[in-house]
Amino acid sequence: MTYQLPPDINDRIQSQLALGLYTTPAEVLTSALDALEERNRERRAIQEGIDAWRAGDTQDLDEFDKEFRAVDRS
Repeated sequence: MTYQLPPDINDRIQSQLALGLYTTPAEVLTSALDALEERNRERRAIQEGIDAWRAGDTQDLDEFDKEFRAVDRS
């Protein structure tokens, strides 16, 4: 599939290539998409926490810490 990028996006890709961290436009786009996906995962996790808090699904920090430390992680 071929896609013509807008000139401003192409300029941004070229500026990333000029930094020497990437060797192809595909690497730049892959890195950008990876970052976008990570940001979306973080937003979902934050929203889940907010939703749980609003629903009253909370725990005292000291109680959580005590339980967390008691779990065998080996």
